[in-house]
Amino acid sequence: RVGRPLKSGFRAVVSSEIPVGSGLSSSAALEVAFAKALDHYFNLGLSPEELAEVAFQAENRIAGIPCGRLDQYASAIGGAILLYPKPPVRVQRLEARWLRFTVADSGIRHSVADIHPVRQAEINRGLKALMENPGVPASLKAKLGWRFDEPAWEDLSLRELEPYLGALDEAARRRILFTLLTHSSTLRAVRALREGDFRALAEEVNRQHELLRDLYEVSLPELERLRDAMLGAGALAVKISGAGMGGSLVALAPGREREVLQASLEAGASRAWALSVDEGARIEEG
Repeated sequence: RVGRPLKSGFRAVVSSEIPVGSGLSSSAALEVAFAKALDHYFNLGLSPEELAEVAFQAENRIAGIPCGRLDQYASAIGGAILLYPKPPVRVQRLEARWLRFTVADSGIRHSVADIHPVRQAEINRGLKALMENPGVPASLKAKLGWRFDEPAWEDLSLRELEPYLGALDEAARRRILFTLLTHSSTLRAVRALREGDFRALAEEVNRQHELLRDLYEVSLPELERLRDAMLGAGALAVKISGAGMGGSLVALAPGREREVLQASLEAGASRAWALSVDEGARIEEG
């Protein structure tokens, strides 16, 4: 599909330490690693962005999993990125080599295919109600759309949208609020990263977990207990990683990584790691 025919068959062996269904993008990591290997051995000449798009198309279009593009692009490019996922896709690289994360796997498994379609349908239902509401100005409708991936969220504000959200059913209202507020929180987090403001970044990480819990409703009591234990051990911020309903929590805990790791295991995590920002997909031979 990308005009890069393979000249022969091949055998591949996959070895992975990423737990499947843990909210750590195991599928994207596999897709990108496989694409990188093919690119290397068949001299395809693909850029990191092209590798990411091939991986996204494989999962989203071919396998039919309703994922976004972020996981594949993050795996291929590495570091910290700000992704504008609507085609033409744009990527901004951010300086984040100083970041370290503590990750705790709850051991509770989930499937993106069981979560994303439901939430996307709820957003679509809310957008449909807004688009069909004669009281919503045409200028606002021009920023919206009928599907979750159509609105210009970056151009929308809570002030202009809030007067019309009361007409939506509760689930649809919460999902649209979540999307809008998470977008603005992400921009603040990017600013904090660029300024090296760790405290401000931690505030946004916590805020995004609260949005995932209260408005997107993908947390569980077990995850909240695990999060409380990690915060109690000294983490500045802890949030759900991935689709939620299980999986992993990611914490910022400078100088307290060991204590947070231990607390997470004592609180029921199946495993935990201290990790740094990776450089992205690469070939290791030997």
